Amino acid sequence: MVVYDKYPVSPGHILIIAKRPVTRFSELTKQEKFDLIELIDWTVQYLEKTLESKPDGFNIGINDGEAAGQTIEQLHFHVIPRYHNDVPDPRGGIRYVIPEKGKCWD
Repeated sequence: MVVYDKYPVSPGHILIIAKRPVTRFSELTKQEKFDLIELIDWTVQYLEKTLESKPDGFNIGINDGEAAGQTIEQLHFHVIPRYHNDVPDPRGGIRYVIPEKGKCWD
């Protein structure tokens, strides 16, 4: 299922939610993983075509397990449109889930 996030990080933030009740990515079948990648691709293309302000990039990810920040026990992927200047320095992207380890460049 593809739905807009109730608490979007940016305009167009979408969730791709597994149809079957699973909590972790490892619980998906190979076919479900393949289907998920296709849905991520479709979602990115959809957002690029339909958002009023065309995204300059995307963060695509999952919080897989409680230690990774998962708060809903149903597997879902985030597709978050990003825009130039939406934050002062976007380098590091999802690496900043642990802020002191986010910077990986000189």
